[in-house]
Amino acid sequence: MLMLPLAESHPDLIVGLERADDAGVFRLTDDIALIQTVDYFTPVVDDPYDFGRIAAANALSDVYAMGGRPITAMNLVGFPVKDLPLEMLAEILRGGREKIQEAGAVLVGGHSVEDKEPKYGLAVTGIVHPERVLTKAGARPGDVLVLTKPLGIGVITTAIKGGLAEEGVIREAVEVMATLNKGAAEAMEGLTVHACTDITGFGLLGHAGEMARASGVRLRLYSERVPILPAAEEYVKFGLAPGGTRANLEYVSSFTQFAPVITEEKRLLLADAITSGGLLVALPPAEGEKYLENLREKGVKGWHIGEVVTGEPGTIEVV
Repeated sequence: MLMLPLAESHPDLIVGLERADDAGVFRLTDDIALIQTVDYFTPVVDDPYDFGRIAAANALSDVYAMGGRPITAMNLVGFPVKDLPLEMLAEILRGGREKIQEAGAVLVGGHSVEDKEPKYGLAVTGIVHPERVLTKAGARPGDVLVLTKPLGIGVITTAIKGGLAEEGVIREAVEVMATLNKGAAEAMEGLTVHACTDITGFGLLGHAGEMARASGVRLRLYSERVPILPAAEEYVKFGLAPGGTRANLEYVSSFTQFAPVITEEKRLLLADAITSGGLLVALPPAEGEKYLENLREKGVKGWHIGEVVTGEPGTIEVV
């Protein structure tokens, strides 16, 4: 029988195991709280340098989703030293280090093990003011929902693994995944943000559902406003959706109501299992407009994709 760890109780533990959030948060002083997160995975692209960039950006994202700033990172490596050249590992680590430096954090160490296939990621520490921690809870009826990266990465990486993706498509997907959520997080400074999360393995609908449950609200998403990479829309027509995406769609169907006009392909894309996706942010309407303006000033894309509405708590409607 699988025994899951029990939630810890501590007066300075702000975010722990008691709720499904993007990172743990522990108060150090009245002005500083520590954010801790860890993430690593197998390659989603062929180029080792790009893989390192993507894996690092993905791990750093959890700190941004909590409203914080990364300060240190540690490499986590699994590598088949007998089967692949160490030059490949060096390229993975080079890509990761560049992203750590871009985030303004410092690489302070790490750990490696011999493994049958490459794996890479980071353990990241960040800081945030204890009163400015962002979580998935707190979204309120009337809030607007803003997304900062397009969907479709899971479908495209499936095409990459099958040797079906064109070079231009690969480059676009790589740059989306390797882009830090630093600018998207900085654009929230000074605004009233009620809830925030990043979109990764459970797809937009899966993570939006977590926000809806944690906040005790219903979300309305406008399918035509949700940004999707054009190549993904084409690939999904040919059945190029990863198993994780299909499992996601089956899971979210229990709390998601789709308008009849929403096609199976669009439903899959809304549930697409993403690597290093954007932030989903809930803000009051006026703040949402300011957030979109701040994003534009930083050269970051943003889309108003829905609202928080009254209705059955923990549910989503897609229209």
